Amino acid sequence: MTRNRSLVARLFLLLAAAVLLAGPVLAQGLRLPAVIGDHMVLQRGGAVPVWGWAEPGAEVSVEFKGQTKTATAGDDGKWRVDLDAMDASAEPAEMTIVSGNQTIRVLDILVGDVWLCSGQSNMEWRIKQSANPQQEIANANWPQIRHIATPHTQSMTPQDDANAQWTVCSPQTAENYTAVGYYFARRLHQELGVPIGLLNCTWGGTRIEPWTPVSGFAKVEQTRGIYVDTVRRLPGTELFRQLDAEDPNQALGPLPPYNRHQQPTMLYNAMMAPLVPYAIKGSIWYQGEANRADGMEYFYKTRALVEGWREVWENPELPYYFVQIAPFRYGNDDPNRLPELWEAQSRVEREINHTGMVVISDIGNINDIHPKNKQDVGLRLANLALHQAYGRSELVFSGPRFDSIDARGDEGVIVVTFTQTAAGLKSRDGQSLTHFEVAGADGTWHPADAAIMSANPIKVIVSSDAVAEPVAVRLGWHKTAEPNLMNSAGLPASPFRAGELPD
Repeated sequence: MTRNRSLVARLFLLLAAAVLLAGPVLAQGLRLPAVIGDHMVLQRGGAVPVWGWAEPGAEVSVEFKGQTKTATAGDDGKWRVDLDAMDASAEPAEMTIVSGNQTIRVLDILVGDVWLCSGQSNMEWRIKQSANPQQEIANANWPQIRHIATPHTQSMTPQDDANAQWTVCSPQTAENYTAVGYYFARRLHQELGVPIGLLNCTWGGTRIEPWTPVSGFAKVEQTRGIYVDTVRRLPGTELFRQLDAEDPNQALGPLPPYNRHQQPTMLYNAMMAPLVPYAIKGSIWYQGEANRADGMEYFYKTRALVEGWREVWENPELPYYFVQIAPFRYGNDDPNRLPELWEAQSRVEREINHTGMVVISDIGNINDIHPKNKQDVGLRLANLALHQAYGRSELVFSGPRFDSIDARGDEGVIVVTFTQTAAGLKSRDGQSLTHFEVAGADGTWHPADAAIMSANPIKVIVSSDAVAEPVAVRLGWHKTAEPNLMNSAGLPASPFRAGELPD
């Protein structure tokens, strides 16, 4: 028995010594995060961070396309340089990173635009799962489109690396790309003629909260409670000490750490933080099904997400373009629940700068929560980006948006004014306009007739024989509604409600 204990003790000491010896070697070796790797696309037109790890105190030099930048690794081994702004280039280039006698060469690098693609399953949905997969995959010969996807994982604290790698778009690689992201990138590449890189951070069924940095929750009054709850689970951190200092009576003690991927910050920390501060042009987002019961809370959570991303990427004007989720049956859900989420999404577009929304009510499938037509979703997001981020003012990027109403009680009608009408409004199927409703002072909604008025601005006049003096109007206010109002460019109107109703 004594001999066995002695053997176990010696083995334990040997293992401990091996760990102690191995630790510094790993920490001191020159290393890059996975996102800085072969086949990557670097962002044109601005400073480009390049970072990694080396022996503490060691000098590191980075050479790329005639630039040489140097940095000194900190006590924790971390270093960072910022390359000067570069023009787009489709000519493959090599980056050389040197520290002492260690050298890393990163090959086949292009310079263009990089976009973050994030959300739940409809952004994660792959080309092979979407419409016309065989032909799309066979035609996916776009070597200037590059893609990197971080694997599904979770963490209570921000991680500095992920098990991921860049791939070059080809028929051999494209089947597993985010379909929306790929069709978005293809359109941008065709129109702009520059390389496009996609950072794919997606996980089906996930809520918005786990994709949000903790700092984002702190920036929005309505999500401050999530911030406090999250920080209380981080004892020993500077954030915890700051929160503790705000409460001198120490009423806010520590809480157990989160342990599920659906909890706040867990996916940002594990899947997105390893990509920060990689320079990006902007972000596209397709999510909301998992938060469909939130109503207007979703607006505040989205503000926290956007503000948090803009802080960590050090870009207060980082574009955020998103998809208003499609109509769907959603089992026994209240039919009004989903429209309330649509309303919150519409508010994001109106009130948060440098954001934009695409509507897909005409290309969804009320019997399939994953509509197969991802081509048009990507196309609409790309046209939105081309208009707003690239100044292509001639492109029609949006369907009709509600602007104002004129309730003419004495005439028994409500006149609705829209923006984003392009060359005019029309019915998608040539039939009478659908899914309009009006209500009188009693607050009861009734189906309504609607007709397009030839005026400038173009308006829609709405009325119902059941409501003598309408005071409120709404469009598409049902979870399966697919209104046929669109503009001349074929883009659908977004659901809305407006008017004065009793409490």
